[in-house]
Amino acid sequence: QVQLVESGGGLVQAGGSLRLSCAASGRTFSAVVVGWFRQAPGKEREFVAGLRWTVGSTYYGDSVKGRFTISRDNAKNTVYLQMNSLKPEDTAVYYCVVREGIIWTPLASGYAYWGQGTQVTVSS
Repeated sequence: QVQLVESGGGLVQAGGSLRLSCAASGRTFSAVVVGWFRQAPGKEREFVAGLRWTVGSTYYGDSVKGRFTISRDNAKNTVYLQMNSLKPEDTAVYYCVVREGIIWTPLASGYAYWGQGTQVTVSS
């Protein structure tokens, strides 16, 4: 099993920034893809950002390109999501995810491991 613990959510004004963290523990894999999804009330889960751990390739949803940055700290087994220029439409619960292997996918069904989620609220 893999345990994912997110932190860093909160309330911020439009135009502000937040950094989410996700610490992973438990089973180790030779290769993984990590990422972030979000879900707003009444909406489906949306792909936000992904990263292929061993090579560092990154992927972003269209709605966050140029504003959000995903990164990792190998020594801490932690993945980050730096969110800048936040908008009210970014308000959602943000989930950290892990997928074994090297193939990236933007589909939520492709990720076996999910964190508990952290709330991000952006006020206008």
